[in-house]
Amino acid sequence: MTETPLRRGEKHTPSAPAQPRRGDWDGLFTAPVSPFRARVARALFANAVRSLDVRVVFPGGERLGAGGPGSPVMRVERPTAFFHRLGADAKIGFGESYMVGDWTSNSPAELLTEFAARMSTLVPPRLQAFRRVVDRRQPVAEENTVEGARENIHRHYDLSNDLFETFLDKTMTYSSAWFAPGSTDLVDGQSRKIDGVLDYARVGAGTHVLEIGTGWGALAIRAAQRGARVTSLTISTEQRALAERRIAEAGVADRVQVLLRDYREAQGSYDAVVSVEMIEAVGEKYWPSYFGAVDRLLKPGGRFGLQSITMPDDRMLATKDSYTWIHKYVFPGGIIPSPESIDRALARTTGMRVHAHRDFGQDYAETLRQWRGRFGDQWPRISALGFDDTFKRMWEFYLAYCEAGFRSGYLNVRQLSIGR
Repeated sequence: MTETPLRRGEKHTPSAPAQPRRGDWDGLFTAPVSPFRARVARALFANAVRSLDVRVVFPGGERLGAGGPGSPVMRVERPTAFFHRLGADAKIGFGESYMVGDWTSNSPAELLTEFAARMSTLVPPRLQAFRRVVDRRQPVAEENTVEGARENIHRHYDLSNDLFETFLDKTMTYSSAWFAPGSTDLVDGQSRKIDGVLDYARVGAGTHVLEIGTGWGALAIRAAQRGARVTSLTISTEQRALAERRIAEAGVADRVQVLLRDYREAQGSYDAVVSVEMIEAVGEKYWPSYFGAVDRLLKPGGRFGLQSITMPDDRMLATKDSYTWIHKYVFPGGIIPSPESIDRALARTTGMRVHAHRDFGQDYAETLRQWRGRFGDQWPRISALGFDDTFKRMWEFYLAYCEAGFRSGYLNVRQLSIGR
């Protein structure tokens, strides 16, 4: 396919809308359910929050939770609608209720941290057996085939480069920073993270590097500045356009090539392969293809530098087929691996093994806290791009929800050095 390069200042317009903007939410929210299921949802919710360090406040003055004066507050503004949504599908309805204002919070990240810390025990053990009956499965239409992956990525990463520029730092890095001890400087932390991945992949002068997942070009630029030659793959048209411009402005366009290409279509032989927080979008079914591609493309003696969000193995196995709010509204087709699942996939499909790793999940919590603050501060600019108040609440919930996952320890982030 022949593509026309964008001129400086020209904006790429996706062929179809990625996520709804102003007033275009019809049909996305959970349909009402029977009063019985709503009553069951209310009982389960009351049991779940009973011992949590939170205060749940209802319009009539009723209060739930074990929290005191300093605890985060969840204010249920429309109880009937809230419990109907929970009754329809708790994993989706809870976030949807925030999106439409059924409930609010003075500190959503802190509130959600309390929920995340007890994620595996919120549903009573005697009811866990019904999970497979009530859990929605991920839609076949969102499976990460070559075409499906392009559509899934388009729905999030092709939203608007201008949107991401409002809340990311100047490196335009949309993954966890790795902060130096005592520092929370986001630019320094992102640069340190990138150098950490490149070090794990042994990237230096004369190295030919394959990057799977370009983002907006920060890692490719840094690798080229180290003297490497970089081939970077992306399936986001918006990201490719801005990444190429940033690479040119950094003066390294002669050493970096950005291809609009799926990792399964990659060709060549490379001294190093790097990939930062792209594996989460691959899908469990395609982990063998992903690691098999790396194994095929990596020269003997080469190293694979990988950064991945991770979760405990038992929770990954229990929830890997579930369809959640994050899937519906943010990352369709995604699944977060566990460290053990990465080891299993490598052992089953490649001759590679993990040689070193580092974890820094609390750094992701801080990264997300800063993104969430910037997003709120920049809302007037974001609104001017065409995004409405429902979108605002959706992204507030998304960023707070993810921050809570890392802050509670339910989620982690890991860099790995992988090789034969």
